[in-house]
Amino acid sequence: MLTDFLPTLLAASAAAFGLAALSAVAGFGGGVLLLPVFTALFGLRVAVPMLTLTQLSSNGSRAWLNRRDLRWPLIGWFALGAVPCAVAGGLLLAHAPLAPLKRLLGVFLAGVVVWRRLKPHPRKPADPAFAAVGAASGLGSALLGSVGPLTAPFFLAYGLTRAAYIGTEAVSALTMHLTKIATYGAGDLLTRQVLLYGLALTPATLLGAWAGKHVVGRISDRLFVLLVEVGLLAAGALFLIGL
Repeated sequence: MLTDFLPTLLAASAAAFGLAALSAVAGFGGGVLLLPVFTALFGLRVAVPMLTLTQLSSNGSRAWLNRRDLRWPLIGWFALGAVPCAVAGGLLLAHAPLAPLKRLLGVFLAGVVVWRRLKPHPRKPADPAFAAVGAASGLGSALLGSVGPLTAPFFLAYGLTRAAYIGTEAVSALTMHLTKIATYGAGDLLTRQVLLYGLALTPATLLGAWAGKHVVGRISDRLFVLLVEVGLLAAGALFLIGL
């Protein structure tokens, strides 16, 4: 049993470190890219709640590292929509058809990048609009494990970059993940295996977030936005091919 656990843990930890660092730079992407790794190692129904546990430490560390630049009104509106929809998505996880949802999200993300290129200065969304963003994110995240790229265009259109963007997105995501954890627990999805790996992967995600924070402070706003758009395209491609 131990001989199976250690190699799997090492592979999962390496992936969690690298993708937590990516999330700390771009504000998202780690969960989207980590889901295929966890799915290959553990299967999708186990991978989704396990990914949520991993994201608690990743988002929590990003929130703390960027705490001075948080936009609390946006976080409040986001949570208003995200919390009830995360509960609904968590209850549906055992039965929902996940493949069509992932491909639909892939089309949306690719379309967003094209739209941003055609309209580089979109209208700034009003604060209450983030309740709808939170609702879509809460439902999608509970079903697919991570939809961080879904929120990126709206935070960017609001004018957030670097620390303000990364920290505000992280706290918004935490409202979803905490809700999902409670819902998965009620649905008996938090098995001993999920809890064990979730705890074991925490050091790797914390270290990755710390490393990424030291990178993002050295890049320009323009490069930051470009990295986010590249991440959107990569995430969209992964969803479209069904990973």
